[in-house]
Amino acid sequence: HPPQNPTGIHLEHRVDILTFSVPDQSQIANMKLAIAALLAGSAAAFAPAQSGKASTALNMAFESELGAQPPLGFFDPLGMLADADQERFDRLRYVELKHGRICQLAFLGQIVTRAGIHLPGDIDLSGNSFDSYPDGLAAVFGPDAIPQAGLGQIILFIGLLELFVMKDVTGEGEFPGDFRNGALDFGWDTFDEETKLSKRAIELNNGRAAMMGILGLMVHEQLGGSVPIVGEL
Repeated sequence: HPPQNPTGIHLEHRVDILTFSVPDQSQIANMKLAIAALLAGSAAAFAPAQSGKASTALNMAFESELGAQPPLGFFDPLGMLADADQERFDRLRYVELKHGRICQLAFLGQIVTRAGIHLPGDIDLSGNSFDSYPDGLAAVFGPDAIPQAGLGQIILFIGLLELFVMKDVTGEGEFPGDFRNGALDFGWDTFDEETKLSKRAIELNNGRAAMMGILGLMVHEQLGGSVPIVGEL
């Protein structure tokens, strides 16, 4: 009989068990690949998000843009600039400037017309004068509003301005909202860079104030009463 070890198992049987329990090289390689894949997945799961780093870096870059100034500084409560690039920022700045310019005209129009200043003559062939229609939103949506055909003409005129006039036609614009097109300059090229930035910031702030102002006038017009400078609503 072959010698026995203390466990009582034949030696040749134990060798067989040990030989069977050791994996071959291909199994070892597969195990290493599996472990490496698991480690890589774990590392990726706990690694910081790269998009967050990029977003933070972009926001820091936008903090130095025109309009990020006291007291609010860089103000983006809706996160519209999250993960945005420079092209996206320029597009939003263009829209902001356009809305600000429109609201400045609207606010000025409220003050002028409510002061009793209207265009002379008739607004249509029926003999209705400009001052025969109410001011503010009532001129468009009220019971005494202008005819729908007149409203359509206004929308068509604004659309033509948007598509063909109020844009950088020549491609020479220095910044978003530069619609000089080589014609309307008003001495802009004679200003130094500091003065240009100052004037652009003033326009931006006035536009922001006008957006809030015209919104307030629209609300007060529905509530009734009077507002300083503007008058009775």
